[in-house]
Amino acid sequence: MSEFEFASGIQLWEAMLLTVVSFLVGILGGFVGLALGTIRLPAMLLLGMPAPIAGGTNILVSGLASLTGAIRHLREGRVNMRIVLVMGVPAFVGAFLGGFLSDDAPKGLLILLAGLLVFWQGVEFLIMARERSGEEGTDTNLFGGELSGSTGMFTPGRMSAEAGIGLGVGLLGGAVGLILGSIRLPALIRILRVDPRIAAGTNLFIGMLIGAFGWVGHVLEGEVDYVLLVMMGAAAMIGSYYGAKLTGRVRLVNLILAMGLVLLMVGIFLTVRGAMDVF
Repeated sequence: MSEFEFASGIQLWEAMLLTVVSFLVGILGGFVGLALGTIRLPAMLLLGMPAPIAGGTNILVSGLASLTGAIRHLREGRVNMRIVLVMGVPAFVGAFLGGFLSDDAPKGLLILLAGLLVFWQGVEFLIMARERSGEEGTDTNLFGGELSGSTGMFTPGRMSAEAGIGLGVGLLGGAVGLILGSIRLPALIRILRVDPRIAAGTNLFIGMLIGAFGWVGHVLEGEVDYVLLVMMGAAAMIGSYYGAKLTGRVRLVNLILAMGLVLLMVGIFLTVRGAMDVF
């Protein structure tokens, strides 16, 4: 066991710790519809992994975590293929390009920017949940009455906005080794006006494919620890599958509250890490 070597240079106990973290993050991510590589990546960096290898390994772990969660959501009818085409395809292209060009990207600045965006979205969700939690009535009141069961509003303007966001988020995520579903998820709900449960399932499905496309770019640059990838990926897949079971069993207001808390914590993680690299 002591002779076990990792391409990233970490020790076996560190790899085991990251595997446990990956499993726990997978459970939470499957529940809220996020791969949450934004939590795994800081943990990998804190243990001293080189940023390019951490990013390249993390993005496929995120894809694998999204895979099992997405399968569960797909079986239960919470994946909208129209959204996958509108937002997903541009995101796939952006993720590949971002991963391929990752060596030239100012990672600290990109992580800081992503952190600020995610933090702001978390605050928005918490405010929304707080405003609605005291109201009488059913979950349909959460977003003004029409989003429970909504499959979305697909006007040309809304679809163009989603495609642009998908491309931009894909580029940013591919460059830093993150799927950044925490940015896509609020956009799905806000712009396309889709039921948060459907948004969560569809977001994981898109994240699964983004992880694969972004990972290819990192592979071409030799930035992957394959042994660690297997360990963390398997743990994330198991956790995500069981976490996805919980999504359809909670009230919308509680799901939005959970999303807000997760986004807030992820935003803090990323902002602090990015600021450390920039300043």
